[in-house]
Amino acid sequence: MNEDVRLLVFSDPHLFASPQGSLRGVQSLPALERVLDHATAHTDLDALICCGDIVNDEPEGYAHFVRILERYGKPVYCIPGNHDDPAQLRAALARPPFQVGGHVDVSNWRIVLLDSCVPGQARGAVRPEELAALERSLASTDRYALICVHHQPVSMSSRWLDAIGVANADELLDVIDAHANVRALTWGHVHQYYDGQRGQVRLLATPSTGAQFLPRSEHFAIDQRPPAYRRLTLRANGTVDTDVVWLTEALVAAA
Repeated sequence: MNEDVRLLVFSDPHLFASPQGSLRGVQSLPALERVLDHATAHTDLDALICCGDIVNDEPEGYAHFVRILERYGKPVYCIPGNHDDPAQLRAALARPPFQVGGHVDVSNWRIVLLDSCVPGQARGAVRPEELAALERSLASTDRYALICVHHQPVSMSSRWLDAIGVANADELLDVIDAHANVRALTWGHVHQYYDGQRGQVRLLATPSTGAQFLPRSEHFAIDQRPPAYRRLTLRANGTVDTDVVWLTEALVAAA
């Protein structure tokens, strides 16, 4: 207790069965490996969090994810995305160092892994049973809380993306608003950076380890920004420090 928690948050690897699989001009597996190698070499981590879309509709890609993440020897907390198969994801990650869903207590913090996936849909929703589990997780501890979800629960000022966020975002935010111990909410799905505030809760989107979406775009559009990851430090006093590292910028800075 009373120690800071240092996390690597990454999202949307979109892995394929083939190690050479490519999405929107980026080879998914090599990009993920570069991101993780850079992050683990430059940050002393306690755990890693993946905010979904581990694979791109090809469950064979989970084997690549397992092989890569096992090498780091750190806990890996995961949630499904809309391109994942939740049942196959859970089967593939059914052993340490992985945990899918539920919550975990680390120092002064509770990390809650929330499932927002709706089978067969790009848009998300938090089912009543998930909302009830979230309520129990938040009410049963005096630790500070970080909530991780795949779909965005707030507007990204992008018409096409806002149509595929959390459909019942108001219900989710009502639960969060009712618990003063929640200090951060992070998600993937949007393939771009976001850092906002709702009361005392930090709202954070993590870009993809592959290709990014153009922010504030009315229609689907690809950004030219590189693969990225988020460093997130949960301070023992309940504050949050975070930044996003864009891979090419990081490599230039390290040269």
